[in-house]
Amino acid sequence: MPEQRPETLATALRRWRDRLSPRDVGLPERPGRRAPGLRREDLADLAGLSVDYVVRLEQGRAVNPSAQVVGALARALQLDRAERDHLHRLTGLLPPADGLVDGHVPPGVQRVVARLGDLPVAVFAADWTLLSWNRPWAALLGEPGPDRNLALAVFGLAPAVSGSAVAHDDDALAAALVADLRTVAAAHPRDRRLADLLARLRTGSPRFARLWDSGAVGAHVSARKTVRHPRVGDLLLDCDVLAAPGSDVRVVVYSAVPGSPDAEALEFLRVTAGAGPVPAAAPTTGG
Repeated sequence: MPEQRPETLATALRRWRDRLSPRDVGLPERPGRRAPGLRREDLADLAGLSVDYVVRLEQGRAVNPSAQVVGALARALQLDRAERDHLHRLTGLLPPADGLVDGHVPPGVQRVVARLGDLPVAVFAADWTLLSWNRPWAALLGEPGPDRNLALAVFGLAPAVSGSAVAHDDDALAAALVADLRTVAAAHPRDRRLADLLARLRTGSPRFARLWDSGAVGAHVSARKTVRHPRVGDLLLDCDVLAAPGSDVRVVVYSAVPGSPDAEALEFLRVTAGAGPVPAAAPTTGG
């Protein structure tokens, strides 16, 4: 009987890539292609990495990716929690500890997002860091910048998460985010990054500090918003915030009343935006 060799990072990545179809990640099927699974180019695009880096990972020539790169690969490959932890161990990293804000997007949530290709959809972590989004989202709100935390943007401590201006009840959104973050902080008391985020908000924004000291607790939920778009003008849209049971992530979906001018404008943006997903979270290293 041949000796059973231990699994490596290279073999695991190839195995996980081969089990996904383009349709699983919101990509069109390519006629005449016989090879199973995603191409390396697909995985690179989904994870925000260069194709050369993915090739080096799968050939065993790059063996120490950063935690940020590992997280992006786990999301792009739609790994469950056990597989995500296994990927961390294969790279010599400790899996994310329990009790921390988790940026992992469950495979089921990713499949839902991939199949909601007609609507602008994005996934946020519990601390309101943008994790992934589709092309209609980018067409509606602009390509996100490098600092993707919604709270920092709302309180003026970072560039806007999205490129287009959104007209809404700013006071209501700010109060809802503060109340939501207070709830998240109570649920994740050992998360240092969350504590650092809250400290940055409290010291950098008197408005945030005032709202925080008011003691409000709650959750940021659905609302109706007017998006001011440079190409199609104002769109009145429903913005729904959907929770994923058993996960920290929130799925945010924009939609319009069927048959309305807003729905027609949203469809125009979708058609002109192109097809396919955008990177899950472009890492700052490894690309």
